[in-house]
Amino acid sequence: MSNLLDVLFADDNKSAIEEVQRNFNLSEKETRAAVEELIPALSRGLQKNTEATPGMDDLLEALRTGKHERYMEKPGSLGRPETVKDGNDILGHIFGSKEVSREVATRASGKTGLSSSLLKKMLPVIASLAMGALSKKVIGGNRSASTRASNGGLLSSLLDSDKDGSIWDDVLGMAAKSMLR
Repeated sequence: MSNLLDVLFADDNKSAIEEVQRNFNLSEKETRAAVEELIPALSRGLQKNTEATPGMDDLLEALRTGKHERYMEKPGSLGRPETVKDGNDILGHIFGSKEVSREVATRASGKTGLSSSLLKKMLPVIASLAMGALSKKVIGGNRSASTRASNGGLLSSLLDSDKDGSIWDDVLGMAAKSMLR
């Protein structure tokens, strides 16, 4: 099973990534680098939130009712102010605070060479795009989500950053890094 980055960079989602590129006036290489640095942080946040049943249920409900797939189906919507608002709401749920979002942008800046202010602006759009990709992959055309177990398994595989079949090492690695700060 592919992870979230694989889903986003799939051929059928190319127009959404190109729209991000246009909206932020980036090269293809810069866009890819930004997405490759921001998505793992979003995935780790989602992993942490979905460790317990209520978090998984909340995510599945958001995917079922949020109509996030529109970001993948109509990429032109990625440049709209309501997309940024939706993305900021998503980031609030995933990270819990603006400080974490700023930290994510700062770390991504160090790895991509892009300014942290640009990455801070990109982060809500990338969060919306990530939820769109998850919604498209998990829910698809079926608005009445499949069983929690099968969707939970699919989500776990999408959020598995290192593709080893387990999200636990990804979560533990994130915890270890935060403890070493």
